[in-house]
Amino acid sequence: MERRSAFEANIPRKDDMRVEATLFVSESIRLEADSLSQLVDACRVPSVRKVVATPDIHVGYGVPIGCVLATSEVIIPAAVGYDINCGMRVLRTNLTARDVDASMLARSIRRDIPLGEGKENIRLSREEFDLVLEAGVPALYEISRKDHPAWDFMDPHEKSELRNLIEDGGSMEGDPAAVSPRAKDRGRNQLGTLGGGNHFIELQEVVSVGDEATAAAWGISEGQLLVMIHSGSRGFGHQIGEDYMSFARSRSYGEPHPSSQLCYIPLDRKEGRDYVGAMRAGANLAFANRHAMAALVKKNFFHHCRDANLELLYDVPHNIAKPETHFGQELWVHRKGATRAFAPSRMSAGCYRETGQPVLIPGSMGSFSYLLAGIEENDRALCSTNHGAGRRMSRTQAAGKVRHRDGKVLREGAITDEEFNRSMEGITLICENRHTIKEEAPQAYKDIDEVIRVVEGAKLAKVVAKMRPLAVLKG
Repeated sequence: MERRSAFEANIPRKDDMRVEATLFVSESIRLEADSLSQLVDACRVPSVRKVVATPDIHVGYGVPIGCVLATSEVIIPAAVGYDINCGMRVLRTNLTARDVDASMLARSIRRDIPLGEGKENIRLSREEFDLVLEAGVPALYEISRKDHPAWDFMDPHEKSELRNLIEDGGSMEGDPAAVSPRAKDRGRNQLGTLGGGNHFIELQEVVSVGDEATAAAWGISEGQLLVMIHSGSRGFGHQIGEDYMSFARSRSYGEPHPSSQLCYIPLDRKEGRDYVGAMRAGANLAFANRHAMAALVKKNFFHHCRDANLELLYDVPHNIAKPETHFGQELWVHRKGATRAFAPSRMSAGCYRETGQPVLIPGSMGSFSYLLAGIEENDRALCSTNHGAGRRMSRTQAAGKVRHRDGKVLREGAITDEEFNRSMEGITLICENRHTIKEEAPQAYKDIDEVIRVVEGAKLAKVVAKMRPLAVLKG
């Protein structure tokens, strides 16, 4: 690796690498050898045109998490990942942190939104589920069920505004026929559930504003209460990823796959088109899932705060592949654990054409989160930035080995109970599994402030506001 500046380095092209890799990292950010090896593998994919690593880079499956990869002729399921359209949503409120009991609100939300893996909530018929897979968020307004409270808090009048407030309008051209029956069985009743792992709902207070003009345009101010939701396509997306990664491994298309994990499918083959249709169906479910959870969050706010008003600021995926124009050509940009960060010139329509796209970057559950805006200088990073702080410890390293059924510690982790409790002082934590929660401890993640320093220093995005967690719901 060669350093170009305080915030940028590269891995030069060599051997069978087709392009060099660009990394946006500082000297302070620890890099795993395995993540760099995976980045080199990404540079060996047929028709690859650009490979970028964001400051939260860490080991993933096939390619690192925090990887942006552009190709012209192939699609790579592992460069999207298992949790298709895992993403972020931020709701702004007309309340300040002092106006509410965040702990009470979080406990109330917990009663409506199941936390943890394998949970179910909104049961859809097969026809309704296929409609969601085909159209995403707009399908929820067509279904308009009366037997679940989520629909009581989806205002039909807001439907037309959503196309500018959700990336891709919350609707991609999904193909339910390209999805296995197993995937449909896993996902059909999971709408309105959070999931496990690093997924969360946080009530946050804006503690500082970095760009006053942009913050004002977005309706953001110091002391304001925001709600951040992080979730994806649940078991449905995981099964799609498993199905198509397994399929790609079993096929040969003339040129070798870079690794047993990183396997590609040509876009001009039926199986390539099938994966795109299935991936978009997974993305649509994730968009709809976050929308349903946002409606249930509103339900609880309106019950406890009669004058509350919650509005969607933005919703972004960070595990997705889609065609975009870069360097004068149409490329398939794969973002895995990376966030699109379009500048004003790329936001040609809607309310963000003057400010640039909102970029939503959480820290860990005990640290700060950030709102940023896309800027023009980011073309060289494929208009992308990181999706979070990035892990610095594996889950087992952080929490040790714990027997799930009874919480018995089989091997101690690097983070003690005392260290964990200190890091969460003053924050209400509601979680599904107290035995494994240290996997998500703040100490298991990189320093979010250093990561954001790199983002600004490398001119990937500009900081608009900084938030601290008041209450956290975790799977």
